[in-house]
Amino acid sequence: MSIVALSLQVSLSAVIIASVVGLPLGAALALWRFPGRGALITLLNAFMGLPPVVAGLMVYLMLSRAGPLGQFGLLFTPTAMVIAQVLLVLPIVAALSRQIIQDLWQEYHEQLQSLGVSRLRAIPTLLWDARFSLVTVVLAGFGRASAEVGAVLIVGGNIEGVTRVMTTAIALETSRGNLPLALGLGIVLVLLVALVNGAAYVIGETARRRLG
Repeated sequence: MSIVALSLQVSLSAVIIASVVGLPLGAALALWRFPGRGALITLLNAFMGLPPVVAGLMVYLMLSRAGPLGQFGLLFTPTAMVIAQVLLVLPIVAALSRQIIQDLWQEYHEQLQSLGVSRLRAIPTLLWDARFSLVTVVLAGFGRASAEVGAVLIVGGNIEGVTRVMTTAIALETSRGNLPLALGLGIVLVLLVALVNGAAYVIGETARRRLG
């Protein structure tokens, strides 16, 4: 139970942080034109496929004793695992939300400008209007975070009772030959992901019917 609880804590924390930063960032990239915008969008799209072990290595170097954040002692803690997962989820949320908001902006920008709504004020309006589509974006980020092994293993160390989550526990128990426990944890992980996605679907459909 502690492994399951820590898994949810780390993954949900990473998704919330990535969403708080990534959704407005994606909207800003959709609405504004500035030098280097294309390069930034290309970088975000490329980071959507960032290998988890590379993300883990980058965070490890930052948090190690010789790194710029080593003085805080965050390596091999759940906080380090959250940071690594944010690095993986943020590009997904920002890149996908940018495309959704850009499509909405093309549809509504003349109407919003005629009402005197600035681009900055349009961001929360567009995010709210696209909330059902953005739920899918956030769920994609949660799927990425909850299934991650390499990065959290590097920065967390898979320490029993401290940083061991479901994915790292599955890898460990499989290597030990303890297949029943590994399979049990795998089933729990799949059920949790399905439960979160199912709950989001029900909430979205209920809200659509009420709005309709």
